[in-house]
This record gives sequence, structure tokens and C-alpha cells, in this order.
Amino acid sequence: MEKIHDDKTFSGIDYSGKKISYREFNNCEFVNCNFQKCDLTSNDFIDCTFTGCNLSLSLVDNSGFKTVRFIDCKLMGITFNTSSEFLFAVYFQNCQLDYSSFYQKKMKKTKFINCMLKEVDFGETDLTEAVFTNCDLLSASFIRTILDKADFRTAINYAFDPEINKIKKAKFSLPAVTGLLSKYNIEID
Repeated sequence: MEKIHDDKTFSGIDYSGKKISYREFNNCEFVNCNFQKCDLTSNDFIDCTFTGCNLSLSLVDNSGFKTVRFIDCKLMGITFNTSSEFLFAVYFQNCQLDYSSFYQKKMKKTKFINCMLKEVDFGETDLTEAVFTNCDLLSASFIRTILDKADFRTAINYAFDPEINKIKKAKFSLPAVTGLLSKYNIEID
């Protein structure tokens, strides 16, 4: 049986290492909560906001993230690719997402603002019209990724092969755009 929470604020709660499953959260706020290594399997988060929370290494298998905002959060090592695909819509601002995976997720128009995205797996992800504002994408993986109309103009440290990714009308700026040429092992002055 699913427990439903509507319009609630959860503040300063330590859920680390606990199992919270089969719940529905509608228009809820999570403020300065610790979900590190938490089992969040099979939950539904609808129109929710996480602010200042640590969700690193949490399990999100079959969980729904339907218009969920993460602000000032630590989300390291999360495999979002195992979360529910249905109505998946997320927004990240000032977040640390290092070592997380969005493999094969549909993330059209997703915004990443001032985020650390080191070694994130974006393989086969649909990032059409995604925005990476002031993001660090060091060693992030883009393989068969759809990046049409994506905006990398203020992102840094990205490197991917334009021959195996779709980048039609994507936006880049100098000098970071040289990361698209890294596979050729050439020197650019």
C-alpha cells in the first residue's frame, strides 16, 4: 500500500542508510535532509523540490521524478537510468552529480545550472535542447547521445566525438569547443 504525502515540508531529517519505498510525494519540499545511501526504490516524487540535500549513492530504482528540482544538492553516484521513465523531468542548480548515470534517459530541455558533472554517463541519452550553464563536464561520457540544440556555451571540460553523437544546431563557445576535436590528437593554438 502506498503512503501519500501532499504539500509537506521535510526539514533537517537524517534518512541515511534507511529504506523509504512505495510512497508518493506531491508538491513536497525536502530541505537539508540526508538521504545518503538511502533506498528510495519505487517512490513517486511529483512537483517536489530538494534543497541542500545529500542523496549520494541512493538507490532510485523504479522511482518517478516528475518535475523535480534539485538545488544545492549532492547527488553523487546515483543511477538515474534505473528510475521510472514515465514523465521523467528534472532540474539541477548548484548540484554535484559526479559519477551519476543518465544512460538512455529522455531529458529534453533539462537544465543543469552551475553543476559538477564529472564522469557522468550520458550514453544514449536524449538531451535535445538541454542547457549546461557553467557546468564542469570533466570526463563525462557522451556516446550515441542526442545533443541537438543543446547549449554548452558556458560549460567546460567536455569532450565527445561529433561523429557518434547528434549535435545539430548545438551551441558551443571557444575555447571549450576544442573538446570536440580531442579524438584527433591535434594541437590547437
